[in-house]
Parts: sequence; structure tokens; C-alpha cells
Amino acid sequence: MARYRDAVCRLCRREGGKLFLKGDRCFKPSCAIEKRGTNPPGQHGANRRRKALAGYGLQLREKQKVKRIYFVLEKQFRNYFDKASRQKGITGENLLFMLERRLDNTVYRAGFATSRRQARQLVNHGHIEVNGRKVNIPSFQVKVGDVVSVKSKSHKNPHVEGAWQTAVGRGRPGWISTSAGDLNVTISALPVRADIDANINEQLIVELYSK
Repeated sequence: MARYRDAVCRLCRREGGKLFLKGDRCFKPSCAIEKRGTNPPGQHGANRRRKALAGYGLQLREKQKVKRIYFVLEKQFRNYFDKASRQKGITGENLLFMLERRLDNTVYRAGFATSRRQARQLVNHGHIEVNGRKVNIPSFQVKVGDVVSVKSKSHKNPHVEGAWQTAVGRGRPGWISTSAGDLNVTISALPVRADIDANINEQLIVELYSK
């Protein structure tokens, strides 16, 4: 399976802000953005001035940012856009809703993991169940009424326990409902735009792919 294997902190610096790719470290002074600022990555990053972007450059950077937030590669991202453009409603919002409903993102947003990358690993390794059945496909689309849970044998996993204990501090969207202490959540509604990062300008992505 194709995936990004390089250092992820450089992605945040490339986009000029935190993408929260390393879990709890992003909230600590050890975060690369806190230590090095928003200078571009690389040996001479501190001496390079960011160019003002407009038009195509602005659209491209927005697409790259969203791809990196959700840890999706180009071909799969384009497939999501094509599906979003065929659905009723606003194409840009449809795109974000499909990305939000990915199982790896749902695991992260539910609080079972501290980052989407860690959530993807939990899914790949078979720690996650949907409606009582193991699902190890990160791109699986959850729907209203689905119950997403951690397998009972994985409840003592230190990564899961640590993430669950700090989940309230990271916040949980309104479309995910929790049960008391069972390490399971219910998809109680579909995502809405207010649940997603307000710093994302999805219209720029639509303009880029519509050329």
C-alpha cells in the first residue's frame, strides 16, 4: 500500500502551520513549528522568504494541505473529488464530508488515537471494529448508526488508553456520540461544515480541479 514514509513535521513547516500530524507532540514545546517557526523545511529554510501566492499556487497549496491533513495520496484524493462532484450539494463540502467519514479519521476524531496516522495503524492492525466486526480498511466510510469500537483484547493497549484519556482536551465533533467508558462511539449524524477545520478553503480545491 502506497503511503508517505518521510518525516511529517516538515509537512507542517511546508504548509506554514500546524497540521497536527504527530498527536500530542503538536501541543508541546517540542513541536517543530514551536521550535523552528514556520520557515520552509530544508537546510536553508531559515534564510528563504516565502513567496506571496495567488491563483494556481494558492489553489495547489490548499489541495496539498488537505491531502496532508487527512494523509491521503493524490490518486485517492482525486477519486474523492470526482465522487463529490457527482453528488448533490456543494462539491467542496461533499469532498470534506467523505474525508471526515473515513474510518481512520473517525477513529482519530472519536479519541482512540492522538493522530490520524496512529489511527490508520490501529485500523490496519485489526484493533478496530464497526458494528462488532473487524474492519481493517482505513478508507471504509462510516454511516449514521454505525458503532465504532476498539476490540476488547486491545482495551489495554497503552496508545489507545493514553489517547482516550486525553480525548476531551482535543475535542470531539458533534456527529460522534460516546458511551460511558466502553471505548466505543456511535455515529449519530453526518458531519457538517462547522465540525471541520475552518482554516480549510475547499473552494480553492474545486477551482483547481475544475480547470
